[in-house]
Amino acid sequence: MKKYLLLASILTSAQFTLAQDSIGHEDAIACTACHGLNGISTADNFPNLAGQGEAYLANQLIAFKEGSRKNTLMNAIAEHLSDDDISALAKFFSTLPIDGEAQTSEFSTVTLDQTRVKFPTDYENTFTQYSTVNRADNKQVRYIYANDIALAGAKDGGALPDGSVIVMVVNKAKLDTNGEPIVGADGYYEKESLAGYGLMEKASGWGDDIPVTLRNSDWNYAFFTADKTHKEGINQAACLACHRPLESGDFMFSAEALRTAAAN
Repeated sequence: MKKYLLLASILTSAQFTLAQDSIGHEDAIACTACHGLNGISTADNFPNLAGQGEAYLANQLIAFKEGSRKNTLMNAIAEHLSDDDISALAKFFSTLPIDGEAQTSEFSTVTLDQTRVKFPTDYENTFTQYSTVNRADNKQVRYIYANDIALAGAKDGGALPDGSVIVMVVNKAKLDTNGEPIVGADGYYEKESLAGYGLMEKASGWGDDIPVTLRNSDWNYAFFTADKTHKEGINQAACLACHRPLESGDFMFSAEALRTAAAN
């Protein structure tokens, strides 16, 4: 019921009733973090869903789930949605009114702009790179590293222990004359320049002050600029929501890759 308190904070009573009937699962928080509880996106790079056709929305979620439409984030989220979930989400967002004036909306009354994550010194020499990911949607190539604690914990196949740190190095890809990423001999985009870093770190009690509907165990998230300066004012709620459906992999998109690296 705590989730519905978040929903009720910005929806009309009629919309709240529909949301309560339609979105009766934890995974729905991931949708509203990016697309807004009122269907107006929280950032320019996320599409507005309010007033979109119900069948259209359902078909897009099915395509993401099946993998015929590619988006790293949406593929991971949709994979966990049942047919009933897809139907309910499509119905909910299709019935929200279109606001011609609004450009973006707040996620909810939940703002989590404080993080305990610190940038690890000398990660290049002390961490293990275990994954490389092409991001066609934003023309990036990302290198993902884990510290020794995370790597050792991954061997057990369960949740990672306290002290685990994951570093995602985000690079802009080199583009060809058509503006498309250049693919190297290894199958990954060639990097052009460093864009920044995304980090996740786990420690005992770090999830205690996070609403249960968003909590990712004791993980915290943070973003850093290319010069390793902490980016202030980032709402962790969006990060937590996007990772929330991935509980079986300890809330990590790259859990399987980490386990494979640890086994080797």
